[in-house]
Amino acid sequence: MVMSNERHSRSPHRSPVYVVDDHPLVRESLRSLIDQQSDLQVCGDSADAPVALAAIKELKPDVAIVDLSLKTGSGLELIKDLKTHCPQVAVIVLSMHDENLYAERALRAGARGYVMKRETTKNILTAIRRVLGGAVYVSEAFAGTMAERISGKRPLSVGPLSPAEELSDRELEVFRSLGHGVGTAQTAVNLNLSVNTVQVYCARIKAKLSLANANELLREAVRFVERTSGPDKAVEE
Repeated sequence: MVMSNERHSRSPHRSPVYVVDDHPLVRESLRSLIDQQSDLQVCGDSADAPVALAAIKELKPDVAIVDLSLKTGSGLELIKDLKTHCPQVAVIVLSMHDENLYAERALRAGARGYVMKRETTKNILTAIRRVLGGAVYVSEAFAGTMAERISGKRPLSVGPLSPAEELSDRELEVFRSLGHGVGTAQTAVNLNLSVNTVQVYCARIKAKLSLANANELLREAVRFVERTSGPDKAVEE
């Protein structure tokens, strides 16, 4: 099942949650987990950013749980679109990607929480309830890192910036896609972009990272993915 937008009869005591993830098992696990709660219920789910945006506009959930890697479109761009078109929806990112690399980007885009998929179901439920209460949810470790950065206590990096720091959101998505072995044409399809636009992003990435050619770009992208990617786990009990 790619998408389910059926409207549930809403209890005044259960907050509706919409789930956006490209893995059917993750969506099913989250639906089962959330629907067991007396104060929460899933009102729909999808694997694609364009479908999710249209459904969330219609269903008006209180919370949207969004993965960064989607079947079609971009999780980060979906968050930005939701901030513009559905500002009342609190967005939580649930992702395999390390929060140290992506949580700040997600929060800047408009998310209210960031949960890694390796965390327990208790953390997911805590995050949902916390953003429903108007707060922001991140791990204690990441909150400490952000506090140190704001206070100026975190040491400045003396080495070159990593790609995650140097590149824009779109550039990083293209870079990561290349690192996973996805070609330019399929990257364009996956991110809902034209091939020419992806090629422009590749040129910008090469310039920013001082890479001489496409082969160097591909090698650096693969190295980045190897350094930063963890196993994509479903929701754990």
